[in-house]
Amino acid sequence: EPTNMPNQPQPRKPTRGRAAPRFMEMSDKVDFTACGWILTIFSYILAVLTLPISIFLCVKVAQEYERAVIFRLGRVKPGGARGPGLFFVVPCIDSYKKIDLRTLSFEVPPQELLSKDAVTVAVDAVVFFRICNATISVINIEDAARSTKLLAQTTLRNILGTKTLTEMLSDRDVISLQMQATLDETTIPWGVKVERVEMKDVRLPYQLQRAMAAEAEATREAMAKIIAAEGEQNASMALAEAADVISMSPCAIQLRYLQTLNSISSEKNNTIVFPFPMEMMSRFIKNQRKHVTKKISALKYS
Repeated sequence: EPTNMPNQPQPRKPTRGRAAPRFMEMSDKVDFTACGWILTIFSYILAVLTLPISIFLCVKVAQEYERAVIFRLGRVKPGGARGPGLFFVVPCIDSYKKIDLRTLSFEVPPQELLSKDAVTVAVDAVVFFRICNATISVINIEDAARSTKLLAQTTLRNILGTKTLTEMLSDRDVISLQMQATLDETTIPWGVKVERVEMKDVRLPYQLQRAMAAEAEATREAMAKIIAAEGEQNASMALAEAADVISMSPCAIQLRYLQTLNSISSEKNNTIVFPFPMEMMSRFIKNQRKHVTKKISALKYS
């Protein structure tokens, strides 16, 4: 039985239900026919005879961020993409396409979708990508940027359709990484590398926004009441402890009276209220009760 060599590329497995897409490998050999070789030799001779005019047609320049994919008689010229700097093409038989390798970005339009918990939301995102292989991006797909944009729209809808509203609002980083991994799996054969995916906004229906705002306001009011009740409870306990301490020492209440008078006098008020000791009132009440009791007993005996 034939064995697979370690360096031999393995064929792609076909996807169930549809034919597997064909991607041109960089190791594919490019062979010209006899007619192709004749046209190539004729073009070289023509370029030599028309010197130095042909120099302006043969010499091209690629910027630092550009690569040029050269096609000779419709086939990719061996050696990969050219650039940066000068590169040469042969008139009549060579054509080229420049590819920008800088990081590009595009906005995914708002996608209306139904979340896992049956909430209709509109979500938009921004995708940053770059061409990582100029040759593959030209020969394997017609428009890499447009295809990546369309793929990002469908991927956003598919992934967010499996998430609840709470997960969309709280787990944005996880969703972004999941989208990036899913996009990379498809765009790498296109020569495209997705560097970053960010969710911009999650738009909720107006009625749902009002309901969530009312729920949040009710929760804040309940927490405020609980905190106020706890504060009053702590204050009452502190006052009870202070009353117990003052009741154990009769002089403490007098010191408290003097401290109160000092604080009142420092504010330069025209009216000063002197607190009347409750001990004196209790003595007067006791004497009054004794006097009333004596009168009642005298009236009974009389």
